[in-house]
Amino acid sequence: MRFLARFGRLFPRNAIIEDVATTVCFDATAETVWQGMLFYEEVPSRPMPLLRLFLPAPVRTEGEKTRVGATIECTYDRGYHLEKRITAAERARFVRFDVLVQQLGVEDCISMTGGSYEMSDHPGGSELVLTTRYRGHLRPRWLWRPLERFLAHRLHRHILDGMRAALETSIPAGEVPPIGARS
Repeated sequence: MRFLARFGRLFPRNAIIEDVATTVCFDATAETVWQGMLFYEEVPSRPMPLLRLFLPAPVRTEGEKTRVGATIECTYDRGYHLEKRITAAERARFVRFDVLVQQLGVEDCISMTGGSYEMSDHPGGSELVLTTRYRGHLRPRWLWRPLERFLAHRLHRHILDGMRAALETSIPAGEVPPIGARS
């Protein structure tokens, strides 16, 4: 990570915010998905090696993630941390947040600005759209953007797999089949 941080310092800060969204379907209601919502730092399973290569390992999260105005303190190994503020929330519909502080060792390469969880019921279950907003600083953008998007989708997949596992343990067997993902 140190090499990437040094490399990132060669480039000016990028003002353009980009979004990466991953959509999944659950065979469960939006209310059930809302109750099982996890942030990256809350997923009990260890992140895949690719994510561990670029991000410090999460240790804990403190704060109420569904209350507007709440600050979420996310702690990582080696003293890294992230702070999020909930900007909007409606039960079983959405949670939106801004990133207030990012100290993850990758700030010179990529700056997280926020994200959201958008839920909706549909016949047979619900749909969840997990979105990450960020500024990529590495140039040329056409070269780095595909890698950033790939890593964001891997991060989303880790979160969504964690949610699926949590839902499967909290709901009677057969009500939550494996997640089908669309990107």
